[in-house]
Amino acid sequence: MILALDRLVSTRHGHFRLESGYHSTLWLDLETLFAEPHAIAPFVATLSDKIRPHRVSVVCGPLVGGAFLAQLVALALDAEFCFTERVTQPDTSGLYSVRYVLPPTFHARVRAKRVAIVDDVMSAGSALRGTFTELHASGATIVVAGALLVLGTRGVDFFSEREVPVESVDKDSFDLWAPNDCPRCAAGEALEDITDSPVASSSGRPAS
Repeated sequence: MILALDRLVSTRHGHFRLESGYHSTLWLDLETLFAEPHAIAPFVATLSDKIRPHRVSVVCGPLVGGAFLAQLVALALDAEFCFTERVTQPDTSGLYSVRYVLPPTFHARVRAKRVAIVDDVMSAGSALRGTFTELHASGATIVVAGALLVLGTRGVDFFSEREVPVESVDKDSFDLWAPNDCPRCAAGEALEDITDSPVASSSGRPAS
């Protein structure tokens, strides 16, 4: 992870179930990522510059961190802003069981528009996948996905299969396992489900 961005967040190591349903050994606490506007500004500017050639008219991000970022990028690109909200399904035991919904007042505003979807960090991509699905159903054309930090390749693979380019400020490797393939589970290590907390399961973190 880039050193300056690393200074803005804290990390924990252990055995975690992420929002996507995958298991990992790393958890990033991103609540403070936007607490220092001047510190995050250079990264927002870099991502905005990478998204600018895609000629978007709307920037959308999942609440909460993705929406913070989307508003800043929209301002930089002189574009409109919208957001999606996390909705937990009755059965959250599988992979990608969380939905993201667009407030009804935004449906008409995104229809037939070129949209960028952004999140502060993307790993498995649960929040951005959910946002993509919701916007696509609303008639929007998603032309690019972006993140300050991309961890691993699972999220990127989803968008590559749909021919949606992914822009980022930085990338890093990231271990993810499906529950049945998790070596920490096989070793009998206790699992911390970070989606249990409303704060911890918000979209702006690699819980996705």
